[in-house]
Amino acid sequence: MPSRVVRSVSVSVALAGVLALVGCTTTAPEPEADATVTTVRPADGTTAVTDADAATRAIETSRSLFESTPLVVVSADDDDASFLAAQVAVELGVPLLLDGRGEAVAESASPAPSSTGAPDEPAGGSTAEPEASALDDEIERLGAATVIAVGDVDAESFGDLDVVASDADAEALREATGMDVSDSPDDLTPAAIAALPAPERSTSTPSASAAPIHPMPEPAAPLEGTIALSTDAAGDAAALATARAAGVPATVLPAGAADPLGSTAAIGALHDAGAASTLLLGEAFGTLPDPDWAVRTAATGFELPGGGQHLFADRLYVALYGAPEVPVLGVLGEQDVPATIERARTTAAEYAGLTDRTVVPTLEIIATVAAGDAGDDGNFSNELATSRLEPYIDAAADAGVYVVIDLQPGRTDFLTQAKLYESLLAKPNVGLALDPEWRLAPDEKHLTQIGSVSAQEINTVSDWLADLVNRESLPPKMFVLHQFRLDMIENRQDVDMSHPELELLIHADGQGGQPDKQATWRALHADAPAGMAWGWKNFYDEDLPMLTPEQTMRDVTPEVDLVTYQ
Repeated sequence: MPSRVVRSVSVSVALAGVLALVGCTTTAPEPEADATVTTVRPADGTTAVTDADAATRAIETSRSLFESTPLVVVSADDDDASFLAAQVAVELGVPLLLDGRGEAVAESASPAPSSTGAPDEPAGGSTAEPEASALDDEIERLGAATVIAVGDVDAESFGDLDVVASDADAEALREATGMDVSDSPDDLTPAAIAALPAPERSTSTPSASAAPIHPMPEPAAPLEGTIALSTDAAGDAAALATARAAGVPATVLPAGAADPLGSTAAIGALHDAGAASTLLLGEAFGTLPDPDWAVRTAATGFELPGGGQHLFADRLYVALYGAPEVPVLGVLGEQDVPATIERARTTAAEYAGLTDRTVVPTLEIIATVAAGDAGDDGNFSNELATSRLEPYIDAAADAGVYVVIDLQPGRTDFLTQAKLYESLLAKPNVGLALDPEWRLAPDEKHLTQIGSVSAQEINTVSDWLADLVNRESLPPKMFVLHQFRLDMIENRQDVDMSHPELELLIHADGQGGQPDKQATWRALHADAPAGMAWGWKNFYDEDLPMLTPEQTMRDVTPEVDLVTYQ
């Protein structure tokens, strides 16, 4: 049975409709007053539709975008049916809902025993009755009078509604609806659904030979100010189709990488759309720690060299270290700004053929310099004016060079000094480094001992910096902790790694013979916080000998994420 009509219209009415169509012109009929589809733009910001159940996601998407419709499409909760049904829903401009009731009945018939031997209570109300109620409630909320049922859907379950039922077969669905439905594998994908044209008004009329659809919906005008991101998981087809039916543009991401910050396609789509409302459609987006920040940040359009906004995994940073115009503190200060940028790019280029990762030239600029004298503020640290750093940062931004500003605070604390450079840290290409070697106790002076900092103080800085990043819709920042002795960071296991706005890196600063440096490297890795990235420093004068780029990539294991030259 390819198609059938259940409680649609009487035979005489259907025949009258056919006869009327024979004598009419090709002009589309005027829609009935109650046939208009009404959509609504979601609230400003990000709406994440991430429930584990695809049928629930479809309902939530419908609630987010549709106020009323005379007709809905209901598909069996399986891939074949939903991809075919999606084409009909988008052309008609109506929601696509999923009927998961058959699965729920089967699951509820044989409940899994709990550890006590008694049947488990169903999680999240996923029994047959609640699922049926959720679907029925949504159809009632929408005011739909007609259902197009595709696949293994119980047409009798819709009560007094008119039902046009079709097997999950393209030919059957064409016969049932009079619409052009494709069963080409290329058309049965989330990407193909996203590419379907938005519904057009007064054109979606089934042929005279089709099963009756009454009243015929009049699609709403495409929603403006809204964009959707979905995944390529088949279970997201219904939610995605509902978004397209509302005229919402959609971009599809891999389900295994459902992160706007990591996707050039998502960044470009969000930036170009400039939308006030964003829908994230897919269970995979549920892993995002802060979806709203991720969307706001991606929408800025900023990308690191190599694409995306995440710092590590597929990038290697190669940095020059030092202070502006102070050659004794490192190679960064040995030349003017243009020459520094060129030297950074040349140094980084030596690594390009040694790794599959994108190599990013970097500057690590000492912003507060450890001092032998207390100075007017008594903190044994000279704070450089932001105006001395800005030319480097601006030139770096133009050249695709990342920047890290380094703090050597003396007797003050890291947070106090970090706040002095808030205007610089508010730039997307600027990270922050803390150098505990130069963190003094109230009665200490530099070079008489190695300084240290507590995890608690580090966390006060990371809390503040993460808040800045989130508030300003900035991409994740590199947050560097310099260390070459275990006691330089007290209670290192308590360093907060939970901020999605920061990507932390321990920078091994040891100098001297390579056996000693390798021993330090191994010691620092022991019991380090999970998820930490790693940096290695090559000293031109102090290392015996300094590693070549080839040796750095070959001999330093695990492989480094940042190589700094001083």
